Amino acid sequence: MTPDDPTPRANDAGETYQALYRRYRPQRFGDVRGQEHVTRALRNAVREERVAHAYLFSGPRGTGKTSTARILAMALNCDAPVDGEPDGTCRSCMAVRSGSSMDVFELDAASNRKLDEMRDLLSRVALGTPGRWKVYIVDEVHQLTPDAASALLKTLEEPPSHVVFVLATTDPQKVLPTIQSRTQHFEFHLLDGDVLAGLLGDINRDANLGLPTDMVRLAVQKGRGSARDAESALEQLAAAGGEPEDAAPIVALAAALAERDVGGVLQAVARAIANGRDPRRLGSDLVEHLREAFLANQAPSLVLLPAAETALLAEEAGRLGLPLLVRSMEAIGQALVDMRDSVDPRVTLEVALVRLASPAVDASPAGLLERVERLERAFAEASGPAVAQRPAPPMGATPSPRAAAPSWGRAGAALSEPPPYDEAPRASSSPPSPPSAPSSSPPPVTPPPVTPPPVTPPPVTPPPVTPPGPANPAEARAALGAYLRGTPKAATPPAPQPSQNVGEQAPPGGGRSLGPAQMGVPAPEPGMPPSPEVAGTIGGSGASSHAPAPRSGPALPTRDELTKAWGDTVLGSLGRPAQAYLGQGHFTEVGDAAVFALPDLSWVTRASKFAAEAEAALAKYFGRPVPLRIVLDEQAAPPSHEPAGPVPEEDAYDLDELTEAPAVAEVSAEQRILDIFPGAVVES
Repeated sequence: MTPDDPTPRANDAGETYQALYRRYRPQRFGDVRGQEHVTRALRNAVREERVAHAYLFSGPRGTGKTSTARILAMALNCDAPVDGEPDGTCRSCMAVRSGSSMDVFELDAASNRKLDEMRDLLSRVALGTPGRWKVYIVDEVHQLTPDAASALLKTLEEPPSHVVFVLATTDPQKVLPTIQSRTQHFEFHLLDGDVLAGLLGDINRDANLGLPTDMVRLAVQKGRGSARDAESALEQLAAAGGEPEDAAPIVALAAALAERDVGGVLQAVARAIANGRDPRRLGSDLVEHLREAFLANQAPSLVLLPAAETALLAEEAGRLGLPLLVRSMEAIGQALVDMRDSVDPRVTLEVALVRLASPAVDASPAGLLERVERLERAFAEASGPAVAQRPAPPMGATPSPRAAAPSWGRAGAALSEPPPYDEAPRASSSPPSPPSAPSSSPPPVTPPPVTPPPVTPPPVTPPPVTPPGPANPAEARAALGAYLRGTPKAATPPAPQPSQNVGEQAPPGGGRSLGPAQMGVPAPEPGMPPSPEVAGTIGGSGASSHAPAPRSGPALPTRDELTKAWGDTVLGSLGRPAQAYLGQGHFTEVGDAAVFALPDLSWVTRASKFAAEAEAALAKYFGRPVPLRIVLDEQAAPPSHEPAGPVPEEDAYDLDELTEAPAVAEVSAEQRILDIFPGAVVES
C-alpha cells in the first residue's frame, strides 16, 4: 500500500492529519481495486498512444472515478511512463498529486453548473500548457444546466488535438445522450466484500491502527461496496477505540417484532428518538439490519460480519420467520418513501411497525396471509408428528360419544330421539358371540328392538294393491304415478303386504320399496334367481331386499355418521349425474343396509342407477362396505288432503303418451275484428 503523498504520517510532529481516504488514494492504475476492466483499457490506450478525446466515468460514490481520472492525467503527462503507468516521481506527476499542475483543470459541476461558468472554462481550452496534454475533469456532470450542457457538447464535437475531457457522474441517465455518444463510457462497480476487506486490511497494517479483524469486517459491512465509505468507517472505529456504535435500538426493535410486542416496538422507537436518532435514519438502519438477518438465514456466505454475529443474526431471522422478515423489509421501505411527504415521519414509522407487530390491525392480503401462516405453524407445533389414522372399531365396540351424539346442526334431532335400532350395542362384560355354523334347520329370526307397527285393518276403501306391471315400462310408470296421487294416505301405516315379486317387500324404514313390476321390469319366474337388472335396481350392491341375509363383519355407521359424511365429503365426490339425483334424499335408518329415502318415485327410479357408485364412495370414506337401499320417502309424499274435483288427466303426464293436437282452422284478422265488434263493416 503506497500513501498518497510523501508527507510524514499523522503521528509525525508538525504535520496536519489527513483522512485515510485522502492519504491512501490510488496513484497508479494497479492501485485501483475492483475496477480492472477500466484500468486495463486506459493503461493500454496510454501505452499504445490511442487516447480518446473524451471519457465518461459513471458509478456509485467512492468507487474511484475521480482518482482514475487523475491517474490518467498523470500518465498522459508523465516524463517517463512505464507500460502505461505513471512513475509518480517526475515533476509533472508530483504537481498533479499536489493539485498545482497547469495541465489539469478540475470543475465541480454541482457548484459550477451554469452557462457562464462553463463558458469561462471552455474559453481557455485552445490555450497551450507546459505538458503534452491538457486534461479537463468535470465531476457530477449530470448536474449541469441544459444551456451549460449544450455549450460543453459544442466543444466535445471538435476539441483541440491536445485536450482530453474526463466526465464523471453518479447518475449517467441524466447525462445528455448526445454527450454520451461522443465519449467512451466506462462503468465503475461497487467493490466485492473480499476485495474491500483486503484493502482495509492493508490500510490497517500500514497506518498502524491495530484494529482486530472483526472490526475490519464491520467497517467493510458499513462501507457497502464503497471504498471511501469503508475507509471512513474504519477511521471512525479506530478513533472510537474499536467499539462500534450503539446498535441496541435496532436490536430491540427486531426483538419486539419477533415477539409481536406492540408496546415494545413503540418503546424502542421512543428510546431511539430520545437519544437523537432521526426516524428516517432509524428506519434505514432497521432495514439494513433485517437484510443482514435475511442473508444470514438464507446465504450466510454473503454476510460480511464475524461468524459469531452471523450466527446471532441467523437465530434472529429464525424467530422472525421468513414471511415476516420479507414483509418487514417491504413495509419499512415503503414507510421510508412515505416519510418524504409525511407531516411527522415518526408517526409514519410507528404505524408501519405496529402493523408488522400486530397482524390483527393489518387488513392487507399480506397481513391476512401471515395470520394464516402463524396458525398453520402453531397447529404443526401443537400436533407434533403425524397422527396415524384410527382403525375402524371392531364389531360390537362402543361407539365414540361424538358418533353416538345426535346431529343437531344437520338433522335437528332432539335429546329424546332414540338411536337407530341397528346401532352397535354398548360395550358389555361379555364379548359378542361369533356367528354359528349353518345347519339344516333355519336360524331363529330375531325381531328388531323397535316395536313393530300395529296391524290395523284396512279402511273402508279397499287397500292399495299393486297392479300387475304392463309390458310397456312407460305405461307402468304413468299408471303407478296416477295411482299414487289418487290413493288417500292411511292414518296408520299398513302392515306389509305379501308379494311374490322380488324386492317388493316394504323396508323397515317406513319408505316404499319398489318391486320389478313398479319399475317396469318383468318379474322373474318362480324358483329362478332375479336378473342382474332387477337385483341392481333397488338393492344397491345387487342384493335383493326380499330376504336379506344376516350381515357379518364390521358394524355399519350410524345414521348421524352417514348424514355427516354424506353432506361433507361423499356426495361431493360423486359424479354430476349422481349428485343431481342423490342430492335430494337423506338417510332414514340403518339396518342390514343404509336406507336412503328420496321424495319422488321418478327420482328413486333414476337414482337407483347410481347406487353402486354411492356404495363405493361410502366404502372408501368409512373403510368398510356400506350397502345402500334406496326407497321412496312416505313422509315427503304429497299432502294428505285431496283436491276438490277429479284429478285432471294432464297431471299424470308422460312423454310417451303425448299426441299431436288437432288442427285449428286459421281465422283472418278481419274476421277477428268483426267477431269482436258485431255489426262493423270493413271498408276496402
